[in-house]
Order: sequence, then structure tokens, then C-alpha cells
Amino acid sequence: MTPTHPSPSAELRHVRAWPFQEAARVADRLAATGKAEALFETGYGPSGLPHIGTFGEVVRTTMVRHAFGRLSPLPSRLIAFSDDMDGLRKVPENVPNREMLAQHLGKPLTAVPDPFGTHESFGHHNNARLRAFLDQFGFDYEFASSTEYYRSGRFDAALRRVLEAYDEVIAVILPTLGPERRATYSPFLPICPRTGRVMQVPILERKPDAGSVVWRDEETGRLVETPVTRGHCKLQWKADWAMRWFALGVDYEMSGKDLIDSVRLSSRICRILGSEPPESFTYELFLDENGEKISKSKGNGLSVEEWLEYAPPESLAQFMFNKPQTAKRLYFDVIPRAVDEYLANVERARSEPPEALPNNPAWHIHLGRIPDDAGSPVSYTMLLNLASVVNAERPEMLWGFIRRYAPDATPERWPLLAVLVDRAVAYYRNFVRPSKRFRDPTPEEAAALADLADALEAAPADADAAALQDIVFEAGKRHVPKERLRDWFGCLYQVLLGQQEGPRFGGFVALYGVAETVALIRGTLARARPGAA
Repeated sequence: MTPTHPSPSAELRHVRAWPFQEAARVADRLAATGKAEALFETGYGPSGLPHIGTFGEVVRTTMVRHAFGRLSPLPSRLIAFSDDMDGLRKVPENVPNREMLAQHLGKPLTAVPDPFGTHESFGHHNNARLRAFLDQFGFDYEFASSTEYYRSGRFDAALRRVLEAYDEVIAVILPTLGPERRATYSPFLPICPRTGRVMQVPILERKPDAGSVVWRDEETGRLVETPVTRGHCKLQWKADWAMRWFALGVDYEMSGKDLIDSVRLSSRICRILGSEPPESFTYELFLDENGEKISKSKGNGLSVEEWLEYAPPESLAQFMFNKPQTAKRLYFDVIPRAVDEYLANVERARSEPPEALPNNPAWHIHLGRIPDDAGSPVSYTMLLNLASVVNAERPEMLWGFIRRYAPDATPERWPLLAVLVDRAVAYYRNFVRPSKRFRDPTPEEAAALADLADALEAAPADADAAALQDIVFEAGKRHVPKERLRDWFGCLYQVLLGQQEGPRFGGFVALYGVAETVALIRGTLARARPGAA
């Protein structure tokens, strides 16, 4: 996912897609400041492994960055910043050698030994996981380590500026704290030279000229003077965020709804330090199947690895593109819809004029270059229904039906279809099959189903999906009142497939086969007890 920077286009400023709306704000910002380059930033807390929220933030920011490249001739960069100098607050549940880690609580993550034994520190281990995670999706980014930036002196001037503006900075933060926390708060957290731990202690004296702070070691009772530079101190969260924006000149950063207050306070501090905070964008948080906020510590919701077990990464990007400022359930049942939305957008893009493409999500997912072999001649939902009716345990069970339906549908011609077939079998096995619930038809439905079987049997041999859909529709109209035709289509899936819903039934008949569908209907009716439902 490498953005390009062609000549700006005035027409693109009127594109409705949200990445262009965001990019226009960045372009206006640079036009006002005279900067020659746009800096985009995403943040990562390396106390745990990268998760689906990490993907969402980076892919969305990348979409905005790409849109900026289409609006402006100026170059841009994306920094993926790791807060790896934060102190280890608690031992994660999902790591080995937890007893060893417990001995290093409070130390910066890059000073904590790696429990996996593969890297220099726990912070380095998780940073490597972040980079591998981002690299697998082809993101174009620069990795940045808080520890490295602090220790190298890259933040020194900004840290001295925070020390100079100390009173103004704490005046912003203190009203947001409780009485006990206010009594001890300082934006500076010294690193104890004796223990190596990040200390949350009152600052007893500030020495702006020397660039240092004085505090008391609570265990020894001695006063300690610590430079605020070269990694001897780090800043508390909100002050740290503001200092980073100021030091690096960040132009754009998005964050979740839970950080609205942090963005507001950090923006005020950034202005105190002497620069405008970046353009911000607040995205809504994901909800689990019960409508509760997804939490890394709870482990609820859906992981990237789980999503990719059942669908391709393009579908996850599609999910992230959709209405980022609307709360959405992130659970297994959203996957089929996201896949088919992506496929529909790719198909639509093939016939759209170039000027319409920037409003198409697929254009943003592929950063303006939709591959010729993207898409699939068969929807994911259709594959799931086919897998359901043939009880597919292996992908090979689907390919015979697919090739009869679309003779050119080979894995070589449609590589994404090959992925979808594999993923559909896995999804069917783990989600569709366990939840199948058949019901018997009512007498009215049984008569309509028998009529449909006769009509399908009499259909022309070359009837396509649209013609077969008409046959299904007409059969329903002959037996079901017009106001209840929706129930007729529900009946087809509930009685024949044991599912609550599905795609257009005519398309399913075309894929599964007319003769096979007739046999399915008649076999179901032979076993059913009409009226038992």
C-alpha cells in the first residue's frame, strides 16, 4: 500500500468519500503553514500484540494519506510510533515467564527482558511483531521508537520547552485530576538511576537553565537531580503526545472516541509549546456481539488473525472504510457482508468512469489501482450457501459447481475466488453448520415449493440467474399474498438450507444447478410434515 503523488486535481476536492474530506484539511493546513511535506502519524502501545484496532488506524490513515497525494503535489510520510518507553504496568496473561516479568514492573518496556527470549527486550519483541504485522499488509510507513527518540536527543529541545512551560502545562492537566493525584502530578517521569523504573513522584524543584528536575527517592530518602533530556525522563501520556506533535511537526493523527478528552488536552498543551496540533479525526469504537466495547484485556470481539482465517484482507479494509465515525459490531457474522460489499464495489468500479472512482471504496482499498484480477464471479454468501447445501468439508466439493456455473472460473483466472472458496469452507464448518436450523413448511409454503420445483424443471436449459429468479418470484406470487412475498423468500432458506437468510435464490439455483435444486426441494418436501412449523 504505497501512496503516489500525481498532480493535484481541483475536482477531487469535491469527492464525497471521507478520506478525501480528511485529506483536504491536511492540504489546506500545509497551504497555510507553507510546509513542504505532510507528516501522518499512528500510535501503538507495545505492552501487547498488534490487534484489529491497530490495523484499522493504519489502513484508514493510509487511505487519507493516499487521498492527500491525489490532492497535493507535496510528498508525505507516515510514522508508526511505538510508545515503548512506557513503564510495564502489569504482566500480560498471554506470555511465558510471567514470574520473571513481574520482577521488572515499572521499567520501560525496552528495559524489560523479553519473556520469549528472542529479542533484546519485551518492547523490542512487540515492536518486531508490530512491524511484521504492518509489513504483511504492505503498508508504507516509517517505524519510530519512543525509547530511541528520547535517548538519541531527538526530543531534547521539545523536552526543555515543556520544562520552561511547566506551570502552563500542569494548569491544563490538574483540573482533570482528583485531589490525591493533583497533589503529586508532574508531566515529567524521571527514570530512577538506582532501579531503572519510571517514577511517578512529585517534582520538588525545576531547573530550566540546567534542564533538570529534582525529586526524592522514596526508598532511600535522598534527593535526586535528573536531566529531562537524553532519555533520563519521559513525559506523562497527554504531555508526551503533545510534545511529540510539537517536536515532529505532525500534521494528521486519528484516534478513537475514548481519547476525545486526551486529544483536547494534548492540543492545548501543543499550542502552549508553540505549534498548532495536528488535524484530528475521531473514529468510533468497535463493539462485540453483545454490543459491548471491544477490549484487549477482555479479549472479546474479533482478531485480525481470526478475520483472515475466514476472509481476505481486502474485506477487512472494506469494513474499516465503512462509516468510521459510526459504532459497528465487530464479530464473525459481519464478515460475509464485508466480503460481498468489497466484491460489489470492485464489480461496480469496472464500469464506472474515472471521475467516479474516488467515491468507490475499492479504489481507496487498492490506493487507486484496482488489480485486473480483483473480484470474483461468485459472491461469498453464495459460496456459503453452496457449502451449506452440499455439506462441504473440502474446497474441491465446491469447484465442480463453480466451473459449471462459470467455465472460466479457475483459480488462475480468479485468484481471489480461490481464496474465497477456501475461506467459505472454513466459515461454513465453524459457523454455518453448527447454527443450521431447518423448519417444516406450512401447507401454503409446501404447495408453493412443489410448484417451484415443477416450474424449474420446465425452465429452458439456458435459463440464467435472472430468469431463474423470475421463476422463483412467480411461484411465490401464485401462492403467497403480495404483502407476504418477503416471507416466501425467507421460507426458501429456512426450509431448504436451515438458514435465516441468503442471496437471491435464482443465483443460487444457477450455481447449484436446476436439477439439483429440484431434487433438493422434492427431497425436503418428502421428509417434511407440512403445517408442523
